[in-house]
Amino acid sequence: MQAPTVSTPITDHISTIFVAIELSQKTWLVTMHSPDRDKISRHKVPGGDHASLLALIDRVRDRAARRLGAVPAVVSCYEAGYDGFWLHRLLMAAGIANYVFDPSSIAVDQRARRVKTDRIDGETMLRTLMAYLRGEPRVVRIVRVPTPEHEDARRDTRERDRLTKEQTAHTNRIKALLRLHGFAVGQPRRRDWLSWLAGQRDWQGQGVPPRVLSEIENEHARLMLVRKQLDALARTPAAADPAPAVAEMARRSELLQRLKSLGPAFATTLTQEVFYKDFRNRREVASYFGLAPSPWQSGGTDRDQGISKAGNGSGSAHSMYQATQEHSSDQSSGSFDCKNCKTNVLKWSGVYDYSRWTLVPK
Repeated sequence: MQAPTVSTPITDHISTIFVAIELSQKTWLVTMHSPDRDKISRHKVPGGDHASLLALIDRVRDRAARRLGAVPAVVSCYEAGYDGFWLHRLLMAAGIANYVFDPSSIAVDQRARRVKTDRIDGETMLRTLMAYLRGEPRVVRIVRVPTPEHEDARRDTRERDRLTKEQTAHTNRIKALLRLHGFAVGQPRRRDWLSWLAGQRDWQGQGVPPRVLSEIENEHARLMLVRKQLDALARTPAAADPAPAVAEMARRSELLQRLKSLGPAFATTLTQEVFYKDFRNRREVASYFGLAPSPWQSGGTDRDQGISKAGNGSGSAHSMYQATQEHSSDQSSGSFDCKNCKTNVLKWSGVYDYSRWTLVPK
């Protein structure tokens, strides 16, 4: 069946220019639909050249204004990804209503070998944008764009996570090299550890082989650099006059630290990654943490695929780790059972709505 070529009129957006931007490092493909023309036009802009993008939109808007007798509004969209949110703020400052789409929420062809090109993706985003402005429910999920102050404040948390992973990787590599040759490991994270290692001998009374020792010294130097950066990050002073968004995040972090077993690092991470948002109900909380169920119901098939595991990966990982730590270190507190489904879950004060849960004493 051939698809119709007549475009669907959009209520209250008939005189609107729709723009879909397919981003890449080399080239931006701009797909546009203008009310003065029936066809969809495509234009290529060098990647990152926002001046050329705004100039292109201005040319199309001026051309449409001459045909329509009035200046049309411009609505744009692009998928969240590598380029972050600076382009969103640029377009909004230029008077263009922009939407950042969640790429995983856009409907695509379900064939076994789906054709994927920038041209097709641009048209799909453009149709999705039009459907969203028509008011079609659940056609796409819109990403909530954080403020520049909040986006900058969360860098400390993410840098700490990255440095912690690097510290673990360097430590494990040193341990593996020593175990490979039958040496004791000791405490590689100590600054004087190399002096201690110089006195170690294997079962033959030999020291660490020279090439292995050279590699271990390089790994230890990188490990010390990572630990130095972690210490400097921990000593970063708070701003004397923080922005309102940053001050609000600090207040929420202090409230979380009042809960038992929540330290400053975890409370700050949870605040920056999760509680900068306001959740309306527990379904939104579960969905953001990737804990929402994924049923598969079709015809006579009815099975559960488990939790979705979508949402904020960093916030979910930290919260699950904290839940297991609290459960293992505080056995006297018990666990929680759901009153309706009788499902036992780990106790964690911060995510679950306890109105439907009851404490089960040990």
